[in-house]
Amino acid sequence: MADHLPHLLRSDARDNRERILDAARAVFAADGLDVPMREIARRAGVGPATLYRRFPTKEVLVTAAFTDQMRACYAIVDEGLADPDPWHGFALVVERLCELHARDRGFTTAFTSAFPHAIDFTADRERALRSIAELIRRAQEAGHVRPDVVLDDVILVLMANSGIQASSPAARVLASRRFSALALRGLRA
Repeated sequence: MADHLPHLLRSDARDNRERILDAARAVFAADGLDVPMREIARRAGVGPATLYRRFPTKEVLVTAAFTDQMRACYAIVDEGLADPDPWHGFALVVERLCELHARDRGFTTAFTSAFPHAIDFTADRERALRSIAELIRRAQEAGHVRPDVVLDDVILVLMANSGIQASSPAARVLASRRFSALALRGLRA
């Protein structure tokens, strides 16, 4: 029996970690990043001490909670870079990032701002932004994107997209699709 006890505790710890991350993702997606850590612990069904033992700061929790979204962001950007048509690749990235951000408000906040102590997330964010800048450059060289468009314009589109208010997540995604289409018209040469 003693041989099984450490394994059960590790499994318990893993379960607590996943419950905390699930609760954090849900709360961040619905309400943004300003939710107190105690509220995340309450929704996860764990005590604050358990939460802080697994995630000593909110920055660490945000980084862990958005790892999957960052991977999805990379996949979107990589797909855009792989597209032989520079405009199509650029438009695909803007449309899909807007949709990803419409589905998860917390990720938008984390993506468009940097936590001072979340070094790994900041590095990931910078990598994604460099790739988006490359997409802009390629589309500009092909004559599809206005020459005055800069990376900050795409970040502004993402920030504006995060302000969409809708009655449901599905309605927010539909509004986001419409918004990204309008934004792309404004960025097109």
